[in-house]
Amino acid sequence: MSTDAVAAVDLGATSGRVMLGYVGHNEIRLRPVARFPNTPVRTIDGLHWNILELYRSILAGLGSAARDEPGLRSIGVDSWAVDYALIRGGRMLGTPYHYRDERTAAGVEAVHALVGAEELYSANGLQHLPFNTLFQLAADAASGDLELAERMLLIPDLVGYWLTGRAVAERTNASTTGLLNPSTREWDDELIARLGLPRGILPELVSPGDTVGPLLPAVAAETGLGAVPVTAIGSHDTASAVVAVPARGEDFAYISCGTWGLVGVELEHPVISEAGRAANFTNEGGVDGRVRYLHNVMGLWLLSESVRTWERSGETIELPALLAAAASVTTPVAVFDANDPRFLTPGDMPARIAEFCVEHGLPVPSSRAEFVRSIVESLADAFAHAVRTAAALSGKTVSVIHIVGGGALNELLCQLTADRSGLPVLAGPVEATAIGNILVQARAQGLASGSLESLRAIVSSAFSPVLYTPAR
Repeated sequence: MSTDAVAAVDLGATSGRVMLGYVGHNEIRLRPVARFPNTPVRTIDGLHWNILELYRSILAGLGSAARDEPGLRSIGVDSWAVDYALIRGGRMLGTPYHYRDERTAAGVEAVHALVGAEELYSANGLQHLPFNTLFQLAADAASGDLELAERMLLIPDLVGYWLTGRAVAERTNASTTGLLNPSTREWDDELIARLGLPRGILPELVSPGDTVGPLLPAVAAETGLGAVPVTAIGSHDTASAVVAVPARGEDFAYISCGTWGLVGVELEHPVISEAGRAANFTNEGGVDGRVRYLHNVMGLWLLSESVRTWERSGETIELPALLAAAASVTTPVAVFDANDPRFLTPGDMPARIAEFCVEHGLPVPSSRAEFVRSIVESLADAFAHAVRTAAALSGKTVSVIHIVGGGALNELLCQLTADRSGLPVLAGPVEATAIGNILVQARAQGLASGSLESLRAIVSSAFSPVLYTPAR
């Protein structure tokens, strides 16, 4: 029976998992014990996360972990950013909204009426995304929903609260709210006051490696785990994924590619400039005080939403076959702006792509293979542009691109990114977020030691990324 196992609860935008991780000298092993879907629910008032079903699945997964590893050392929780629940008296005041819900437009208008876009960027260093937490909170304030709230908890902090009873905000995820000072990494009380948001709803901040608390007795009994501690990790999934980039030097860019493509470089200090604001680059918190200087690209959402559209007719789409057909397309296809806001919300993605092409005088794809090739070419072009821009704005030299996450399995995307960037691409590991989650827990539990570079050396020894060399 191993006593050196930790458990990663990793919640993605389309699915979740519970993974057991074992860390030793230059070794890390992962074993999935539970996988479950994450399917949003649309009700009369908008699009929501089915957070109670996710939590039920998490508890079931931790129960499976307990049966496999009764001596579990720690649990860490990561998820997507920006979304939250409002809490009063320990109760959730409604189901968390999905960031793709349309309600945030009013919040953007309300915030910018108080603090202009330029001044806001100077304060928080965040890329403008209409669903950033401060815009969502402004929308809730306008509707009166904030009046009853005692706490605002981001999704991984909400799960941690239900597991331990302690309400905190982990800094890497808190950095995506727009309410954290990017230099001090503390809540920006002046900005919060100017926006008229209630300061009291923002919880105590913790950092990766801190102990949140032991499992509540009822949770310990239900899962069979006992009083296992929950450890704060890089709870923003990209923060954990960047920990697991198997880089052997500092001159790298990363693309954490899944539903979104997070493209950037790792820095010691934020870069807050008008050029960065104009390029829509963000300064988000990383593990060990690092800065994730990056740009959000729409990502594989474009592909998955297209597949969902085609499957509504009752046909089953085999994605590997579709990607193979796309790789065989030899005629030029449209390269569209993958960041166009029309692609953000759920719906008929191929129709929106066709609409963009017509508006901009581009050839409209005439088959599914051409649509997929157009999507992948456009993503690769956006990725390459974001890497060049990140290097130019930060002054950092980039000689290699690491693609981690599910996108590392997309051979066409990896090759086209290498081709369009003119840089070698190293793809993998696929489960980077869970690996980063596990490594930070392992270090906190004394199972690993050293800097981020030391943790990355473990990843580099344990996983062999696939090399894609530019063809042109």
